[in-house]
Amino acid sequence: MPPIVTPYIPQFITVHMGPPDSDAENVTVSFPDYVKNVASSEIYPTWEPAAIRANVLAIISFALNRVYTEYYTSRGYPFQITASTAYDQKFIKGRNIFDNVERIVDDIFNNYIRHTGFVEPLAAKFCNGTTTTCDGLSQWGSQSLAEQGYNSIEILRNYYGNDIEIVTGAPVMGLQTSYPGSPLRLGDRGEHVVQLQVMLNRISRDYPAIPKIPVADGVFDPPTERAVRRFQEIFNLSPDGVVGSATWYKMVYLYVGIMDLAELISEGQTFYQVQLNLSRPISLGDSGDRVRLLQYILSVVATFYNNIPMVSIDGTFGDVTSRSVQAVQQMAGLPQSGQVDAATWEVLYRLYAGITDTMAEYSNVIPEPFRPDIDDTLSSSVTQFPGRNLSLGARDAVGGEV
Repeated sequence: MPPIVTPYIPQFITVHMGPPDSDAENVTVSFPDYVKNVASSEIYPTWEPAAIRANVLAIISFALNRVYTEYYTSRGYPFQITASTAYDQKFIKGRNIFDNVERIVDDIFNNYIRHTGFVEPLAAKFCNGTTTTCDGLSQWGSQSLAEQGYNSIEILRNYYGNDIEIVTGAPVMGLQTSYPGSPLRLGDRGEHVVQLQVMLNRISRDYPAIPKIPVADGVFDPPTERAVRRFQEIFNLSPDGVVGSATWYKMVYLYVGIMDLAELISEGQTFYQVQLNLSRPISLGDSGDRVRLLQYILSVVATFYNNIPMVSIDGTFGDVTSRSVQAVQQMAGLPQSGQVDAATWEVLYRLYAGITDTMAEYSNVIPEPFRPDIDDTLSSSVTQFPGRNLSLGARDAVGGEV
């Protein structure tokens, strides 16, 4: 995905008051005020609270997806979203806000919906369900479901699928941009180089003339420069091998389009495309999502290395997981502690990344990513924001627990 720091709630959002190419004014408002305006323009205050909450969450998520994918920024526009319902959501400058809508938005403006296991806010498209229909949420249909006793998450799942979850407590930040601020060139290192390499490698599947970068390791090496030059040649950019803002945002634009990240049906960014930055080792007796991620990656590697014991993805670091880790450490010449420190994780993830890059077209041989069981209750559908930012498309430098 475009490697912008996300997901987060922008303090402000700029709305173009017409279709993208029109000569309309741009209006900048706080993000909560934007959501209140759209909700008051799209739905009725007399609707059931569950229907209003479901619609507000859809409005938030759609707008955040536009921010997350840099949908308009990557096309060179100086705004994040439009007021045209042909493209985005209805926004009416200066309109009155309904009191109950204001209260609900103030309560949940930093929550959003996504598919379980994905990073990006859902591109939660909707329509009124009467004069227009679509693949997303029906506004009047949501009211009908609320009258039947459905809660907000049940309404959302009815339209977007059973794997929808709510993320709560996303941080509020100033508007972030993915471009690192200065050009990337031969010899540079770091997270932005990793993101560049991941984007190029994914784009190269659809544009085979772009050479594959053997290892997305955050080092801007000669193979990366060759891939950049070929990308620039194909897309009529100056083929200097340097990634300035024009080259960067062309990559973002293509990456978002290839992955369908701004669409309801998306290839999606999963947690398994990012790497843990271990603040503490993962050890025998640990449990939780960090362990599940570890076990998922171990299971992929064990499929291709017979000397590594296969593990179950149960979220508990037991003896079998420890032995599997020790086998990886033995292969790499590391101390066979059975716990996953930064050195062990780096080796393990490189094995995993090499397999998934090589076998991308044979995804049926890769074990399915772990997806937590979801029951039908609202409480089980809420995920606390993980407490750190995720970089879209990145394969390293992601802090905290996934």
